[in-house]
Amino acid sequence: MAEKFERHRQPWTPAEIQKLHTLAKKGMALKAIAKALTRSEESVKDRAKNDGLSIAKLR
Repeated sequence: MAEKFERHRQPWTPAEIQKLHTLAKKGMALKAIAKALTRSEESVKDRAKNDGLSIAKLR
């Protein structure tokens, strides 16, 4: 993974959480959501799991 995230360990803002919920409900893939939020896939996956969201798997 060559991409470097400058926002290491930043807390989630309410706006980001809202966007995550919206994108997850639309059925977007993990990679796309991570890119849209400029966060790592791991971070997005963990947050979604904590919030009880299911993220679509890439087909």
